[in-house]
Amino acid sequence: MANNDGGTQWTRKDEQAVQVRHAFKSYGTKKNANHVLNNLNMTVAKGTIYGLLGASGCGKTTLLSCIVGRRRLDSGEISVLGGRPGTKGSGVPGKRVGYMPQEIALYGEFSIKETMMYFGWIFGMLSKEINERLQFLLNFLDLPSEKRLVKNLSGGQQRRVSFAVALMHDPELLILDEPTVGVDPLLRQSIWNHLVHITKAGQKTVIITTHYIEEARQAHTIGLMRSGHLLAEESPSVLLSIYKCTSLEEVFLKLSRAQNQKTDATEVNFSNNISSHTLSFGSKTDKPGTSEDGIVGLNFHQSKEVLINDANGSVYTLNQDPMALPPPVPKQKPTKSSFTDCPKCPDLDNITTSGKLKALLIKNFLRMWRNVGVMLFIFALPVMQVILFCMAIGRDPSGLNMAIVNGELNGSISECKWTPGCHFQDLACRYLSHLNTSVIKNFYVDLNDAKNAVRTGKAWGAIYISENFTDAFTARMVLGRDADEETIEESELKVWLDMSNQQIGILLNRDLQYAYRDFAMGLLEDCDYNPKLGDVPIQFKDPIYGTMNPSFTDFVAPGVILTIVFFLAVALTSSALIIERTEGMLDRSWVAGVTPGEILFSHVVTQFVVMCGQTALVLIFMLVVFEVTNNGELFWVILLTLLQGMCGMCFGFVISALCELERNAIQLALGSFYPTLLLSGVIWPIEGMPLVLRYVSLCLPLTLATTSLRAILTRGWQIYEADVYYGFLATLGWIVLFLVITMIILRSKRG
Repeated sequence: MANNDGGTQWTRKDEQAVQVRHAFKSYGTKKNANHVLNNLNMTVAKGTIYGLLGASGCGKTTLLSCIVGRRRLDSGEISVLGGRPGTKGSGVPGKRVGYMPQEIALYGEFSIKETMMYFGWIFGMLSKEINERLQFLLNFLDLPSEKRLVKNLSGGQQRRVSFAVALMHDPELLILDEPTVGVDPLLRQSIWNHLVHITKAGQKTVIITTHYIEEARQAHTIGLMRSGHLLAEESPSVLLSIYKCTSLEEVFLKLSRAQNQKTDATEVNFSNNISSHTLSFGSKTDKPGTSEDGIVGLNFHQSKEVLINDANGSVYTLNQDPMALPPPVPKQKPTKSSFTDCPKCPDLDNITTSGKLKALLIKNFLRMWRNVGVMLFIFALPVMQVILFCMAIGRDPSGLNMAIVNGELNGSISECKWTPGCHFQDLACRYLSHLNTSVIKNFYVDLNDAKNAVRTGKAWGAIYISENFTDAFTARMVLGRDADEETIEESELKVWLDMSNQQIGILLNRDLQYAYRDFAMGLLEDCDYNPKLGDVPIQFKDPIYGTMNPSFTDFVAPGVILTIVFFLAVALTSSALIIERTEGMLDRSWVAGVTPGEILFSHVVTQFVVMCGQTALVLIFMLVVFEVTNNGELFWVILLTLLQGMCGMCFGFVISALCELERNAIQLALGSFYPTLLLSGVIWPIEGMPLVLRYVSLCLPLTLATTSLRAILTRGWQIYEADVYYGFLATLGWIVLFLVITMIILRSKRG
């Protein structure tokens, strides 16, 4: 300390555990901003218990989030343990702070021991240290067996486990949000005794919020908070003496009324800046105030405290003569924090990296393994999808009823018979015999009855053969170009199809034409003519790629493989971060020092392992069990499928980071499924789309990858072909893009 000529006394405050100066924080737009913190000042001395009291919505949780580095102020300054939260080397968030949020924020699938091991590894503790600390906490907090799952504990027991997590690594700063809710009174007092004990040496500091206002009498200092302001910040005994109240509730009520009325600006300003230095108390211990204390301390008109920042960012207390004018305190919002980083603090940023990754990976696998529904979803669903696809898609329809009117039967509806050989008799029956087995022949006498059968859905088509078909067909062959119109018409088969189902209509059209070709070629061959005379004069050679009878399954299979793997990964990851966020575990992990990159990396590793299993099952059933055509190298098939799974995983992370609620994530994931499926060329070639949709299609993650996999499977192309490597490059590009977007969203939501 130093004295100047004017009698002013300066006191350095570098040894405070937490200092908040001119803190502003609001949510929403500038026009409709919700001001949560409004020019708030707060000081927490090292080695003390600081009780932060206030009604719900006053800004306590936001203030604590800013202190632990979970959120950032709009403007103002925060110093925690000598450094700015979130800066390199500060250890906050990280190992130097222990945080117990208001919600339980624990994994229900974990046992008590597994919970402690998880957080202990995050804090860089060895397993031996964790076990020793665990035994102490089990006894101290009267917890049940360490093997009990958290979800099977009572509400009070879960809160005690949450408290034990905050105490696990013996932090320098302990921040507890409502730690004694639902706790037995005897255990509550034991907790307070422990807090007093750990702060006695002056190395541990505790900030605690509680709705038991009278419970806060045991704190060294309390801050009464309302509407984003600290109404007072002093020891309980001093506040009771100043305001001549018997309870802290009365004190809070008086200060709240004074804040509302704002009739005496000087008195209100004094209420916001009371300190033990002003009241001449040597320490902020929780001793009951005596009458003498009140006489000595209540020197309202002799001194006031003004907080001054020097050029180096240090904070001083100015005890000034009452006759001198105090230096003005700026009321405008400061632009940026003037606190420097903590150069003397140990560099804790990289100490626990391996432990954190170990904890995060084990946590992800353990949660997945213990959730039977998730395991069935992971491994049973892709197999079921492949089986259903291969059995239901691509096969020719069968059991198709055709209404046939054969005029050559002279009104009979019995199935006609014919004899093979070179003769021109019963040609109608000879033609009908070449219809394949997928067609069921139903004979009618009247043509109108046959058409009505089609109209009523009893048949897929009606065939009419005239009573002079054989004679007309023979005359047509003999006369050739001299055949008259009547002869030509009588020799034709007339067909009326139900084209409401395009696939069935096209297949029937094909089968009827194939049947006529086989009929004509067979007749010519029996008569020792060249059967090619009866074929269409177009000769189809063996195809360069594919077969003479292409399968629709082979066309759709590449897209289906990638779609299954892609959207299963989306489904698994789209809710991963949301579940942890709603449970409070994401915030708790961040406060413990886990970075968004580490969280994202752990999920990527976990989901990649799962995805390898899914990919193996999909490809085994698709290529081995159902023998889908594969003319390419299996390595490139596997690699592209895995990359598409990673792409879906990263897209799921974007959804999970973007959405606050799980239902919103589900809606977004489902909403993206059908446009992607329809526009990616999976079930219909993109060449059949309008030009605008083609460009849209090329901007989707599955389009080029589907083209690439189709080229590998059906054409056997290698990686150096453009259609192949474009799919790989596009997939890698989407993976990087989705990861970058996820990181940007996660970092922005920490502010």
